Amino acid sequence: MIDLFWLVSYLIVTIGLALFGLHRYFMLFLYYKNRHKAQNPLSHFDDLPIVTVQIPVYNEMYVVERLIQSVAKLNYPKEKLEIQVLDDSTDESRDIAAEQIKLIQAEGFDIKHIVRTNRKGFKAGALALGLQQARGEFLAIFDADFMPTPNLLQETIHFFTNPNIGMIQTRWGHLNRHYSLLTRIQALFLDGHLLIEQTARNMSGRFFNFNGTAGIWRKSCIEAAGGWQHDTLTEDLDLSYRAQMKGWKFIFLPHLITPAELPVEMNAFKSQQHRWAKGSVQTCKKLLPKIWRGNFPFRIKLEATLHLTSNFAYLLLFAMCLLINPSLAPTKALNWSEMLYMHIPIFSFASLSVIIFYLCALKELHKEWWRELWCVPFLIATGIGMSVNNAKAVLEAIFNYQTGFARTPKYGIQKPKEKWQKKKYLAFKNFLPLVEIFMALYFGQFIVRALKNEAYLGVFMPSLFFFGFLYVALLSLFQHRHFQFLTFSNRESTT
Repeated sequence: MIDLFWLVSYLIVTIGLALFGLHRYFMLFLYYKNRHKAQNPLSHFDDLPIVTVQIPVYNEMYVVERLIQSVAKLNYPKEKLEIQVLDDSTDESRDIAAEQIKLIQAEGFDIKHIVRTNRKGFKAGALALGLQQARGEFLAIFDADFMPTPNLLQETIHFFTNPNIGMIQTRWGHLNRHYSLLTRIQALFLDGHLLIEQTARNMSGRFFNFNGTAGIWRKSCIEAAGGWQHDTLTEDLDLSYRAQMKGWKFIFLPHLITPAELPVEMNAFKSQQHRWAKGSVQTCKKLLPKIWRGNFPFRIKLEATLHLTSNFAYLLLFAMCLLINPSLAPTKALNWSEMLYMHIPIFSFASLSVIIFYLCALKELHKEWWRELWCVPFLIATGIGMSVNNAKAVLEAIFNYQTGFARTPKYGIQKPKEKWQKKKYLAFKNFLPLVEIFMALYFGQFIVRALKNEAYLGVFMPSLFFFGFLYVALLSLFQHRHFQFLTFSNRESTT
């Protein structure tokens, strides 16, 4: 019975990881097939419409002033621009925002400070309140860690001359990409998603999602889709799918970049990834049955399924970590080395798709892309190390375990020498680093056994797992104590 359970589990895990690997290749195919398609407005507004800029903030004392100033520099007529600071803050951030708002008002801007006494609905609740009061026909949304460029509205607003367009998404840039190894890895993760996947989905006519910030919505599109809802942790993904299921069209502009600050702390990164992973599975449970019942082409339904279930790959990866233990397998006739070798092709197939996917993202975005190749093994290892954190998020969503909206701490960090360790908002710590250390030791003994049995080809795979789990665990535990050897923050950029 145990052997049968292992075999069924093993088949599910390997087939699942293979499907997600194939999906990455398919995304690359769609990207290269469609990347040169031109996207231009149907026409231009003779009279520019009113735009409401929404800035949802919660305890953002280090970045809220920077964002308000950036919004005030938007190249758009003042009489056509409304700014809403949707402030749920409970600390001095509220006073900082209020002082900056007074200065902007003195310059003739229509800027409002909308304060809530509770965080009901979290970000979705704040945006819903702002929507009710907005006088603009279109709403541009920027999270506190973003800095919109002055030309953003002028380069996007005219796409709305097409009455079927409901949302326009710009591509995220990275203000502090070269701050540390961790920020380099995050930047590469996001570049793959924001350039390859978003372009592939949008240009091929499939559903894609608003990324929660750095985008502009048509107000009537939000209302027609049912408005902002807070029954998932990814209100942006949820609304995006509901709007497109109603027939609205979205546009992604990969050439238009909105810079943002990446989390510099591992616990903050894990909190962000946990929220995204859990929210995507919640959205999957909420909307996928409706998608399959809807009158959509099969290719749309299939891509939506792979998109909304993509974070299950972390759960499968963690399960694979446990299943590759030779003592649990029914293949008793195989010795330890043979058992390890059996898993190398499976891991290689899955990891090769990751390598090719992110190499393509590097090549598309960096002129001297080969100078960034050293980041790719660290990206794979960190993705493995994050599997405990994200698998936990997936399981919480599956079993309807409710948690609040955990904000990602921002410190206004842009330059490599800037410090954050003594600032407020250090991310919450939990027990997961202990599990990650256990997993590192677990794979450490794989390395020892491989060397002892002279199975040298079997050293590379467990080494990635060992480093990934150890790196994520040690940064989670000790990063705030200036463990610079873990951050690699002094390596200079060459691109």
